[in-house]
Amino acid sequence: MNLETVEIKAFVPARDMDLSLRFYRDLGFSVPWSSDDLAYLHAGDCSFLLQKFYVAEHAGNFMMHMLVADVESWWRQVQAQRLAERYGVRALPPEDRPWAIRDFVLTDPSGVLWRIGQNIDPLSA
Repeated sequence: MNLETVEIKAFVPARDMDLSLRFYRDLGFSVPWSSDDLAYLHAGDCSFLLQKFYVAEHAGNFMMHMLVADVESWWRQVQAQRLAERYGVRALPPEDRPWAIRDFVLTDPSGVLWRIGQNIDPLSA
């Protein structure tokens, strides 16, 4: 029996597909494939599917967590692209969390909450 896995992807909701695609490209994701109602996005080994689907209660409670090698570089990208100002989203700077992660919070244009962070020494958290 072979239970080896290859990948798991979330279907992230998008109220406005074009706006969300621009947002995620500006954040640092590439879009190797897209159609009118679905897009494949990835950064490094991380990927997800963006779908043209929106229910406020769903999007407002949807969360993604992405573990990165350098959280400060990702935060600089958020600032350099002025994502909060350009897209009217919330972006809170990196903080050390008690669960041994340094992360920041970012919402996308549909209200999906992202936590982007890196592992840190548990003794410093």
